Amino acid sequence: MSRTAPIGLPGLSEPETVRHYTRLSRQNYGIDLGFFPLGSCTMKHNPRLNEKMARLPGFSDVHPLQPVDTVQGALEVIHQLAHWLVTLTGMTSVAMSPKAGAHGELCGILAIRAALEAKGEGARKIILVPESAHGTNPATAAFAGYSVEDIPATAEGRVDTAALKARLGPDVAGVMITNPNTCGLFERDMREISDAVHAAGGFVYCDGANFNAIVGRVRPGDLGIDAMHINLHKTFSTPHGGGGPGSGPVVFSAALTPYAPLPFVEKQGDQFVLIEEENADEHHAGSFGRMVAFHGQMGMFTRALTYILSHGADGLRQVSEDAVLNANYILRSLDDTLDAPFGPSGPCMHEALFSDSGLATGFSTIDIAKGLIDEGFHPMTMYFPLVVHGAMLVEPTETESKAALDQFIAALRSVAERAKAGDPSLKTAPHFAPRARLDETLAARKPVLVWKDPAPLAQAAE
Repeated sequence: MSRTAPIGLPGLSEPETVRHYTRLSRQNYGIDLGFFPLGSCTMKHNPRLNEKMARLPGFSDVHPLQPVDTVQGALEVIHQLAHWLVTLTGMTSVAMSPKAGAHGELCGILAIRAALEAKGEGARKIILVPESAHGTNPATAAFAGYSVEDIPATAEGRVDTAALKARLGPDVAGVMITNPNTCGLFERDMREISDAVHAAGGFVYCDGANFNAIVGRVRPGDLGIDAMHINLHKTFSTPHGGGGPGSGPVVFSAALTPYAPLPFVEKQGDQFVLIEEENADEHHAGSFGRMVAFHGQMGMFTRALTYILSHGADGLRQVSEDAVLNANYILRSLDDTLDAPFGPSGPCMHEALFSDSGLATGFSTIDIAKGLIDEGFHPMTMYFPLVVHGAMLVEPTETESKAALDQFIAALRSVAERAKAGDPSLKTAPHFAPRARLDETLAARKPVLVWKDPAPLAQAAE
């Protein structure tokens, strides 16, 4: 183990190192610095109260292998959060262990497969996915071994219910639908779709990533949904993105509850116990198994329960009302400048969707996005959903003030008008950011994935 070559570290003093990382932090953009309009990501302010609760030693230091009698408080948090998730969704049960949205989707699909196999209908191998669904929906179905078939959207951006009904049959296991959908619209025919799928012997999976637009106002269970994941890290507190911890509990209907995964927390007398393989017995013998080694993301559970209890029923209802109000404020404030393909479809839900139609020749969404950086804003989601050419997806969330939205609207209007006028300076934006415009095509086609030792550097003192 004796060293035979230089250590390979640059010769930097402590002040130089500190200044390097401080300089990098000042070049970064975060939700604590300004508005983060990413659509389908719900980048919103995270209440500091939730962070304080999650950092309490009894929660932050808990270990999954501790004896159950030493973690009764943690299990009670999981049990109480599960109760409120079931109550808010109008469903029968919830699996708390999935670690994020796509993991929750897999959980729901595996439960659907277990239910079909229990009925002797395992030959159903088709999952129908509308065009307006999140991209993880067809990916999850394919990962679970199903064949995926697309269902077209109507001109107003919602599921073509007639086309979906026409495709139902004995080979269809179910439908995966995102509601509110990726176009920012509520699927008004959800109950009719669910009834048709059930009549054909299938199940309905709902992507609940956009639950913050309907929490406190709509119970998915009332819409005939059989399984739906909830992104705790989006709807109930922690900003999404950046590779941080997530949590994607899945709520189930009565039809799928017997097939939900282990483990789960159950109250027996005055004690909370974990139901796992060795003590599932007959009352949960139909479970398809387990998703993870342990019991879920404790930090996300604590934050989410704090968020729910501090808001209360009226506060959670206001969350969805404010999210929808803010999105419609942006949509209607800019639809005279930017093309809003589904603007005539009625009020949007959690996000406003625009396209690059009407820009000067040679200008597109990416030019507007780069121009926004010079205005001091993180760009919105670009080129998604794929059903809209040059899509620009803006999600203001429920935590932004009218003053913040007015600043963003003014900036986006200014950049859009420059793009419509063919301002050549937009083609080289951003000009005031730490980095100039990068060649994103080259980065995607010829990525540099292996670190190579640069020219010899001065060595740190031994």
